[in-house]
Amino acid sequence: MGPTHRITAVERTRRGRFSIFADGEFLFSVDAETLAKSGLAEGDELSEAEIEDLRGNSDTRRAKDKALTFLSLRAYGSAELYDKLCRSFDEHTAAAAVAEMTRLDLLDDAEFARRRAAYLHGQRKSLWEIRQKLLALGLDRGLVEDALAGLPQDEGGAIRGVIEKQYLSRLARGETEKVVAALARRGFSAREARAAVAEFLSDPETAGD
Repeated sequence: MGPTHRITAVERTRRGRFSIFADGEFLFSVDAETLAKSGLAEGDELSEAEIEDLRGNSDTRRAKDKALTFLSLRAYGSAELYDKLCRSFDEHTAAAAVAEMTRLDLLDDAEFARRRAAYLHGQRKSLWEIRQKLLALGLDRGLVEDALAGLPQDEGGAIRGVIEKQYLSRLARGETEKVVAALARRGFSAREARAAVAEFLSDPETAGD
């Protein structure tokens, strides 16, 4: 059996946590629930493994609380939430918190992908752009493709919206090919981009703007 450490003090902090002291030295602080579940009290003898278990349980509880805070502000995909938690916790602790959020039905990657895709479509993003943004969030490719399949596949409306917002003045200057190229870089097909540009140029109300 390895060395043990005697718990010499358990002191409440101003933030409602509890500082743990062993052999007269501060170890770390834990939340009230973790402390209660552990049954820890002054005078107890703990092995180093037991101390690390206590620390890990407290870290997991903190990670879960932080995950709940994040999810109260906006929706997340599981990979995005995991990456954000990893900024403050180790990989194992972050994964445990994400698993708990999934168990509580607070994470649903399929629904998140659908809602995010719909939002981006409303922002006049091309299907290509939407796909790239969803994949960048760590979402499963199959879920991404399912979300895209639920969107209108005709991108003419989105292209017209982008032209109205950003490119009318360039069309008025005769920069047709540059506008088509700019739209293509955003992931719109050149064929649909040319059709939308031609539509604007043939409309007397917009051609001279």
